Amino acid sequence: MNNPITLDLGVANPKQLQFYNSRALYTAYGGAKGGGKTHAVRTKAVMGALRYPKIRILIVRRTYAELQQNHIEPLRLLLPRELATYVATEHVMRFANGSVIKFGHYQASTAEREYQGLEYDWIFMDEATQFTERDFRYLGGCLRGVSEAPKRFYITCNPGGIGHAWVKRLFVDRRFRRGEEADDYAFIFASVEDNRHLMASSPSYIQMLNALPENLRAAYRYGNWDALAGAYFAELDDARHLEKPFRIPASWPRYRAFDYGLDMLACVWAAIAPDGTVHIYRELRAPKLIVSEAAEAICRATLPNENVLCTYAPPDMWSRQKDSGASMAELFGKHGVPVVRASNARVQGHLQIKELLRGDGILPALKLFETCRELIADMKAIEADPLRPGDCAKTPHDITHSVDALRYFAVSYAARAEPLPIEPLRYADLGL
Repeated sequence: MNNPITLDLGVANPKQLQFYNSRALYTAYGGAKGGGKTHAVRTKAVMGALRYPKIRILIVRRTYAELQQNHIEPLRLLLPRELATYVATEHVMRFANGSVIKFGHYQASTAEREYQGLEYDWIFMDEATQFTERDFRYLGGCLRGVSEAPKRFYITCNPGGIGHAWVKRLFVDRRFRRGEEADDYAFIFASVEDNRHLMASSPSYIQMLNALPENLRAAYRYGNWDALAGAYFAELDDARHLEKPFRIPASWPRYRAFDYGLDMLACVWAAIAPDGTVHIYRELRAPKLIVSEAAEAICRATLPNENVLCTYAPPDMWSRQKDSGASMAELFGKHGVPVVRASNARVQGHLQIKELLRGDGILPALKLFETCRELIADMKAIEADPLRPGDCAKTPHDITHSVDALRYFAVSYAARAEPLPIEPLRYADLGL
């Protein structure tokens, strides 16, 4: 008679239990540092491998060294050889019941080619804020297969990093876009206090977190996802700059500005009040549109009687297309959106936005309708470029589109030689 195999997975804290029991398609676990994320990943992966014979599980980190230290070595010590063996040449833990845990690193330059066509039932993206949303979505495409195991994608996360914005949008703020279902996403917040084992074994860890600079302490000690956001547009303040929508008087000059690529169209609408305040009152974001479709989307979002004086577009719209010989600027005009070439001065444009946010020091010169949620979120998320003083970062790319559209407006409007005449505001214009 074979002796039973004993496996000690430890005692889970309440937040780890929530993570283990989550049935959402996408489950995020984290918040503050020291919440027991890595242990939860290892334990959940082992439980899945034992519960579902022949399940295929992927644990991914940015580098292989992180996998070796945080997952491979602890699991080799935990799992008896009768239960599972590690095959170093394949970076795979093979279980006696046919289950597999694959340990994969993910370097952006080659990762998509390496993971193309692979299938997994469960995927764990450990430290997800080190990955872009493109990485997350691409790996999500590997979540398929014929196994009876339910398909699940688990991530762990702390504030900060290149993926801060998309993790915060989906799991913390729960701002979903077309095609994203709220019921598919679950977030389990964990603090260092939740990790009773760490508190008992390393009481000095919490002292280290308390000694961090204020913004890092708020993020890493308390899991505040706003503490590290908006490092570039630090002037942006909800109380000063956000306003409830109101009817824009017909006499106020209006402008549009957009950033365009096949990956994303981002357009903003601006109106200038008699006192010179810029009101950003509408936004549009739409992915994967060809030029004619992008122009039509802008036209549909513009009201029939809305008198837009001009539409600013990035300079690359004037490059000639090899196949047609026409520029994208000409194609936009052909489809109802005549455009004006905007300046591409990044530093000047971004600094002009900051000046508008500052205003006269008392009242801002830039206000945003609170319905422009994507633009507001992107402005809060974008960080300063550490290598170019005065500029903001160009990554992650998905949060730069709306900011670029606003930049094209701000730098072009500020550069006009003479302001357009603004008629005095009449009470009748307010609809009172």
